[in-house]
Amino acid sequence: MGTRRKARECALQMLFQLDITNDQRYLKERYWDNNPVTESIKDYANELVTGTLTHLSEIDAIISKFAQNWTLARMGRIDRNVLRLSVFELLYREDIPARVTLNEGIIIAKKFAEESSGAFINGILDRILREDPRAKRKLETLDPVHVHDDEDR
Repeated sequence: MGTRRKARECALQMLFQLDITNDQRYLKERYWDNNPVTESIKDYANELVTGTLTHLSEIDAIISKFAQNWTLARMGRIDRNVLRLSVFELLYREDIPARVTLNEGIIIAKKFAEESSGAFINGILDRILREDPRAKRKLETLDPVHVHDDEDR
């Protein structure tokens, strides 16, 4: 497994834990004490968690806007947090191609939730990519040569 995918999985687990406990105190410290990884995985996972939490209200508003007939509260915790991480990458990480974010979100959702979660995540993220101006701009300016699975980064 590549560095970035492992970091995304760790970030998802931290956000899932936070979703259950509502307690940010020592969230990262407790997680890393029980889940040792390389510094590069730890650094990227921490960036994802911090960025997602910093922009959480905006991210949740975007997900709510594009998740037809679904409220955040009605979504499974894994699905909701995969969407949050993915939307953070789409809107705030210019270095990650949009299609990589989409593919990684689908793969991680299938791994940690139900098989049908992949289609659910794909539908919402695809709609965001097509209709949200910032995500759409990122997709349109993407150099197709650079679209690849960033598993080894």
